[in-house]
Amino acid sequence: MRVSLHFGNADGFGDWRILIGTNATKKLREFRTNDTKKFKIVYKKLKELSNGQFSGVNQNRLDGTRSGVPIFEARMQQDLRLVYQIDCVPDHDAEIERQVIKIYGIYTYDRLDGVWDAMSYHLSRKGKEYLRRCIYRNKTELPGSKVYVPAVFPREIHDVVVEPPPLPLGAQEMDQVLHSHLRSLDKYVTFSQVCLNLQNDNAVAGLIAKNDVEHVFELTLQERKIIECTTSCYVLGRSGTGKTTTMLFKMLGIQREWQLHSEDCDIPRPKQIFVTKSRMLAKKVEEYFVKLLQSLSLAGCTLEELARLQLRHVDQRMVDDDDVPDTQSGIPQRYSELEEHHFPLFLTFDQLARMIAVDILDADHPEAKRIAKLFMRSHDPEALDTFVSYEVFVNSYWPHFPQRLTKGQDPWLVFGEIMGIIKGSEKSLEFGDGILDKSTYYTLPSRSNPTFSGQREVVYAIYEAYSKLKRQRQHHDVADRTHAILKTLLGGTSFKGPRVDFLYVDEAQDNLLIDALLLRLLCNNPEGLFWAGDTAQTISAGSSFRFDDLKAFIYRIEAGHTAHIVRERAVSPPESFQLAVNYRSHGGIVNCAHSVIELISHFWPNSIDHLQPEHGIIDGSKPLFFTGWGKDATHYQQFFVGAPGSHIEFGAQQCILVRNEMARQKLQQQVGEIGLIMTLYESKGLEFNDVLLYNFFDDSNVDLSRWRVVLAAIDGLAGDHNRSQLHVPTFERDESRYAAICSELKLLYVGITRARRRLWIADKSDKAEPMKLFWSSRSQIQNCTPGTDVSYFAVSSTAEEWAESGRSLFQHKRYTQAMHCFGRANMPREGRIAKAYHFRELARATIGIALLTEQQRAFSNAAEAFVTCAGETPGREKLQYYRTAAECYVRAAEDRKAADAYLNAEEYELAAKRYRKAGIFNKTVDVLKSHSEKMSRDCSEELFTVCRLYYCSKDDEKPPSSLFRSIEEELEFLETYGLDVALVVLYESHGKYVEAGELHLSEDRPLDAIRVFLKDKANHHAVRRAADILLECLWKHCSFGVARQELQKGIPKTLISFSHQVPLDPLSPRVRDEIKMFQTAAAEELDRATLEALAESFRERDEKVAALWCLDHVFSRLPQLLSEALEDFGLFLRKFYTYSHLLYIVASHNDPVGVRGIRKLFGTTQLSDDQYVVEPGSFILPIPSAESTTKDVDERTDTSPYTHAQITNALKDRVRSYLRYQVKAETRLCYKSKILSQCLLYAINGSCNYVNCKQRHDPLSSLNSTQYNARIGLHLQQMRILQLVYSAFPEMREWNSIKGGIAYWIAHLYEAFFPPFRAQGSLANLDWSSIEGSYDGIRVTRNWVCGAIYSLDPRTSTDFLTDILRLIKLGSVFGVGDALQHANCVQRYRPRVLLRHGDRYVVKDMIDSVQSSAERSISAGMLGLHHVICNDLRVNLSVLCDCIEEVLSAYVITLRLKNKPGADSLHDAVLPRSWFIRTNKPDARKDVRMIDYLLDGIQYLLDKLRSDSKEENLWLMHTNVAPFHRSVFIARICRMLCLASYHCPPHNLHCIKLNVRISNMITGLGLTSPTRLVPSIYRRYTEVTWDQYLRVVVEYDEKHAIPDLVHLVRKGTSLRTSSFATGWRIEQFNYSQLDEIPARFSSPLTSARSSLRVDAPAFVPRLATSSQPKPNHVALSTSTEPANAHEPARDVEGPVSDNDRAVATPDEESAARLIQRTYRLYRQKQKRWLERSTLEAERSAIFATCLKHAQTCGMARGFYRLLYLGPLPHLLLALKKGISIATFVKATTKIPGLLLREGHERLEELGRQRSQISSTLKQGQELLKTLSPDSQFHRNRNIGALKHAVLQVEEFLHGIPGSARGAPEELDIVRKAIFAEKQVRQERPALNVNAEDPDLYGY
Repeated sequence: MRVSLHFGNADGFGDWRILIGTNATKKLREFRTNDTKKFKIVYKKLKELSNGQFSGVNQNRLDGTRSGVPIFEARMQQDLRLVYQIDCVPDHDAEIERQVIKIYGIYTYDRLDGVWDAMSYHLSRKGKEYLRRCIYRNKTELPGSKVYVPAVFPREIHDVVVEPPPLPLGAQEMDQVLHSHLRSLDKYVTFSQVCLNLQNDNAVAGLIAKNDVEHVFELTLQERKIIECTTSCYVLGRSGTGKTTTMLFKMLGIQREWQLHSEDCDIPRPKQIFVTKSRMLAKKVEEYFVKLLQSLSLAGCTLEELARLQLRHVDQRMVDDDDVPDTQSGIPQRYSELEEHHFPLFLTFDQLARMIAVDILDADHPEAKRIAKLFMRSHDPEALDTFVSYEVFVNSYWPHFPQRLTKGQDPWLVFGEIMGIIKGSEKSLEFGDGILDKSTYYTLPSRSNPTFSGQREVVYAIYEAYSKLKRQRQHHDVADRTHAILKTLLGGTSFKGPRVDFLYVDEAQDNLLIDALLLRLLCNNPEGLFWAGDTAQTISAGSSFRFDDLKAFIYRIEAGHTAHIVRERAVSPPESFQLAVNYRSHGGIVNCAHSVIELISHFWPNSIDHLQPEHGIIDGSKPLFFTGWGKDATHYQQFFVGAPGSHIEFGAQQCILVRNEMARQKLQQQVGEIGLIMTLYESKGLEFNDVLLYNFFDDSNVDLSRWRVVLAAIDGLAGDHNRSQLHVPTFERDESRYAAICSELKLLYVGITRARRRLWIADKSDKAEPMKLFWSSRSQIQNCTPGTDVSYFAVSSTAEEWAESGRSLFQHKRYTQAMHCFGRANMPREGRIAKAYHFRELARATIGIALLTEQQRAFSNAAEAFVTCAGETPGREKLQYYRTAAECYVRAAEDRKAADAYLNAEEYELAAKRYRKAGIFNKTVDVLKSHSEKMSRDCSEELFTVCRLYYCSKDDEKPPSSLFRSIEEELEFLETYGLDVALVVLYESHGKYVEAGELHLSEDRPLDAIRVFLKDKANHHAVRRAADILLECLWKHCSFGVARQELQKGIPKTLISFSHQVPLDPLSPRVRDEIKMFQTAAAEELDRATLEALAESFRERDEKVAALWCLDHVFSRLPQLLSEALEDFGLFLRKFYTYSHLLYIVASHNDPVGVRGIRKLFGTTQLSDDQYVVEPGSFILPIPSAESTTKDVDERTDTSPYTHAQITNALKDRVRSYLRYQVKAETRLCYKSKILSQCLLYAINGSCNYVNCKQRHDPLSSLNSTQYNARIGLHLQQMRILQLVYSAFPEMREWNSIKGGIAYWIAHLYEAFFPPFRAQGSLANLDWSSIEGSYDGIRVTRNWVCGAIYSLDPRTSTDFLTDILRLIKLGSVFGVGDALQHANCVQRYRPRVLLRHGDRYVVKDMIDSVQSSAERSISAGMLGLHHVICNDLRVNLSVLCDCIEEVLSAYVITLRLKNKPGADSLHDAVLPRSWFIRTNKPDARKDVRMIDYLLDGIQYLLDKLRSDSKEENLWLMHTNVAPFHRSVFIARICRMLCLASYHCPPHNLHCIKLNVRISNMITGLGLTSPTRLVPSIYRRYTEVTWDQYLRVVVEYDEKHAIPDLVHLVRKGTSLRTSSFATGWRIEQFNYSQLDEIPARFSSPLTSARSSLRVDAPAFVPRLATSSQPKPNHVALSTSTEPANAHEPARDVEGPVSDNDRAVATPDEESAARLIQRTYRLYRQKQKRWLERSTLEAERSAIFATCLKHAQTCGMARGFYRLLYLGPLPHLLLALKKGISIATFVKATTKIPGLLLREGHERLEELGRQRSQISSTLKQGQELLKTLSPDSQFHRNRNIGALKHAVLQVEEFLHGIPGSARGAPEELDIVRKAIFAEKQVRQERPALNVNAEDPDLYGY
């Protein structure tokens, strides 16, 4: 698009184009407003001149010299003159120059002074050709006519500027004239119709702007080339050369060109953006552009568009432009919201970036959101403090760097190096972090980067310290921002919104080089870029690049695109232009400044762009260089302000520049407040008429030796010195040494170019000498020494000038200087405004340095100052002050005052937000109610929401007005945000108790739920719900193990109180009993009977959990002593066994946690399939005993979740330990009890002499079968109880202490089965049916006996013989005799004392005698007993007698069988019933010849018992062997001998001898000394003959309550039957066959033997034995002839064999190994099941459910079934995990609790979280319901729907904050399984068997 800025003359004007100057335009406006007549006269004169009417009155020459360019006047009235010149300017359309009329001004006659001679003189310097063309006139058409047409000339290069003869004016006068007139004559506009319309009130533009408009003025040829350039361009020029003007006019021309053609064709409006770094510059440029648009009514802008543009630049007057919110500019906040009417745009780079960032914020990319926050304009103090500007760097960072690094360094230059080179250069884009590494930075060329070429290490060290500190503070800088957004955009995130057609970047050097890439990406037209700037100076800190670098960078960007085509046309390369004419400063200052640029280019040619020599539009005086005065500034004072005492101060356009703040303070101390004193940094962007550069060289950190390098650039003489005489250093030798001079010269250039008219340089240092010599050699300065006559520097100014300067300084944020100016202008209000901004700057400077309290105090002071300013400022300007005050109050942490200030500023949204932040919700509501229509809808809704959240969460505060329009709206709000307290109140107020109770329950407030439910007792559903919740809470807080006293306080007490309020009638029996159970336990006095009754009731209903709870409270404290009554003691043991067994059930359960009742019992809650929590104080957490195997649980007392394995192990360990603890306590009571053993002395004599007898005293009359069985039952019951512990702790069986305990109870049980005295009972009296739990007791006893046999070790047992004899006896009774054959104590470890004849083991003899059916088994027993008795081996006397009776009874029965074989062998026998209870059958073949050995032993034993000696080898349980006990056992032996003698066959010789011997033995007992009486207990035996033995036995038995003898009568026998038994208590048993006898009397033994063996004994290796008989083995004889008693007792030849012994077959052994292996696999699987991970456990549970449903519902086989059983469990697990996390998040975001705990600050966040998580959770629950295994969804078998459900689950999981452990992995499995592409099976190619390829089969 071409530029169209050509304007023709106004309508009715002639061929001469009128160019009217600025002064003339102002005068015309003045006449149009005040004097219409004069306006018409001027208008008429202009029209005449345009028609070429050059009559005498119209063209009278003013310049008196007549040698220069003619200046004319045209007389209009007597004192009114129009001054003009015939000029020659290039034409717009052709390569020609045309004469024009240039109007300088409209003056009165008295104003026509000598200025026009000076003007003519100045113009004549353009050359002779220019002079000729101005004088030349075309010939008139009519002779003598004064009407001329303009001449036309070919365009050509004018002559070189020449020096005309001087005017008769002094230099100062000439300078004053030029500056007072020429500077206002530099802008000329065509007097077109547009310009004319502006003078007309009826013109559209005039109506808008009137006097406040600008016109398109004439441009130079170079400026026209730039404007008309059709490609991208680079414009370089120093300050004041017109760069910005060319940009503006090009924008204007493109806008006008579009308008001229838009009506004919539909061309879109060009999108143009002007970008600069300075907001003030952008504002000024936009204002100027708008004024130009107003002057071009044909420029295409409607009235509305012009008004909108005008709105953008409404003069804010005394306000900081950066404070004006973006919303007031009329520009959208988002770049994507820009529309055509918004263009052209004038923005700062920061504004543009913010607009882009807001759009990026909408991106899903997290990095993009982070970047956007770097750009967002925020009112949050913390956000504002995160940006590192140069001020923040120098104030907050620089002091923290090591002094060794910062010493001698300029922070401005260092900051520029860091931002511009290390982070902002093109090379930085090559690094991932956007930062040059050390090696790259160190190797940068010195010529192109000279500033720190010798100090790179130091600078990089400073950068590293800066970067580290910045990371710690989480700050960012300009480079961070640009790199971040570039990374996002280049990574694929595109711009949202329109790309621009033309982009104009002014003062490009103020940006980083990498910013150019961001700007380039914004423009879609590679030919629409306009870059302008000057790298010799920068306004913004951090820039460090040349335009050559920018050109190369942009070139490489464009070259990176594969095609450079625009509308099918190749892209033209950009053009470069230079502007060398300076319109601001005169030649004297411009030349001096250019000499500095030449020095930089000379030494460092690559560090700055090369430009044409700059020159001023006019000449001027040279700068003054003061040298030779003293060190004190007061020596210069007379030149500054005049003589002392004159009190002349500097003017408003005069300034003293110093290097830094320290220099300024020092100077002010010397000269006082004489005027504006600024640092070089503060002066950037400012210009003054007069500038004094003070001590620039003296305050430099560069020494003289380095400054002398500038002397190398001197050619010829330097003052009085020849160059050869100057000691000039060689630059090339050490270029890095002089690198600092480059930066110094750039600063010097900045200082020089601040001056427009006069520049004074005063320096007292020798370091200034080199530059002075350099300038002097070029005649570019005027040296001033003492005695030199110069004018004073100080020039007074008017109040208006001071005011104008103050406003300018204010706009440039130089507030202290502005305060000075306003003070001189007598403008106190403006001074206070500047002071307020100064206070804010001081407050900002404290950030990061001062304490937080000091920072807040500083901002508070600034805020108060702004409030004061707002109070005295009229109009809307005060709104901005209130706004700024509010922002300061925010920084001061005074939210209430900030909110008030925002309210006064009519910033209602910010006011409401700040009131909300301050927690003043009533004011927030007031603002919302009053001004919500002036707030954004989102904000007002959010604030309304947070106010509702606040008031609905507070019970003690009410809102100032209603927050809801209806009850329905309130219900919806409360439900959405889960404000259950308020919702409950609302429900209760409407009588909805059930809903209120359920809500309480859903929010985990069960107590409140119970309370609310009980308010509606008439509702049975509510009562039942209350009871259910009550019981649930009681179980939770009063779980197993909770002490009774805990039930009487806290929550349990409250719950018990509630329980008494519950009506019981509507409840089920279970619920009623459970409530009664808790009430009973919580009573002050524990009613054990009630609890026991309830436990029994629960057991009957199979409610084991409640029964266990009851019994635990019954047995939690055991009594000190137990009842001595057998019935009571038995009842106690039975109940305790029930209690212990219930504990054991829990402890031994494979998965106790999987049982809901057990979880309830122990206060455990299941969160998921593998997540459990335990109620604090639960039985599981503390341990009642010392040992524990779950330390990880013991150490945890919190409520964090446990896995299934953890809670299972913990629970089982606790219960096992508790079971052991309780049983141990109960066992101690049993130990203390006397009821388990009877006092033998008391039973026989009726009295006991032992004071502390530990046995029960039962009279002889009470010793009946009932007490015998009861006592056995007590032992079995206790053993059952103990067995529960041993089963729970299998490893305990190996403990020595436990083995001892088992042996103890086996010994007691043995004595219960085989009492010492016959009257106490025998096995014949055993009745298993009368013993509760007898079969389990048999099982336990068999187990114990078997284990005792295997564990018995003669090496450690102190009473091994007694123990083994008991075990042999019990083993025979309970059928575990097999263990005796393989036990180590029998096969391996044989004590020597128990070996007879060297190798025959007595224990084996006793085993054979009891169990074996071998022929010599009885003889073996006889020999064994003989060995035991005669060798005085230690043995229990009662056990020994039992063994004697066992062998003797076998002898008697066998003897009768031998004597009379057949059924009659036992006819008419009267024997004890216990003699028939045997483990093996009677056999006549057995050898009984060793009877004499037995009788020898018995005789020896009787002699010992009768003696008075103390026998230590014979002992009894519970007591020592006293004389009484001796008598008892003598009587017992006598009874055995009498029965044996009586039943010996009378006609057998052997029997006769036996009877004689027995008779002698018994009779001998009566032969005592006269002093010793035979005890009555056996006296009768000694007094009768053998034939009376039976009668004596019967007589003794008659005193006992238990009948023992039985009379055997064979049915149908021919033998005589004695009638002796008829009169006695002797039972007669009639039998037919001998087998009937053991069947009749051995039934108890049969029951004991036939019980199933539950626990098999441990494997014991068998000793290798041969089953073949020895060669010398002979058959045993059936003879009854006794062995020779006088010969040594010989052993039975050969081993005693047992033909009936079972031998395992190979199949049986194989089966045993299989069972063992299978059991081990089962245990391993069970262990793995418990130790599996949480996810595995939960997944397995879900799979089991799916499998069950697939089987029960008959799901057909197919692909969907595979998905149902495969991926679906994973999907459900992921979903459940997500729901679990969502539930947890919802529970932790309860607003009332958090509000109480944390305050109101996070209410918005909490509200959003609560609403979001509620919605997300609802979505998850609906998905779970849909996808549950038993749902209708799966019956449809729709795979597509299942895929869609997977996507929904994935969306649900993404919406959950945080992450659900395991869920992503599970979902990934599902996606791979369900969405995987099916692999198409490719058909195998057919084998070509006919192929002749020889390698076909070679592979």
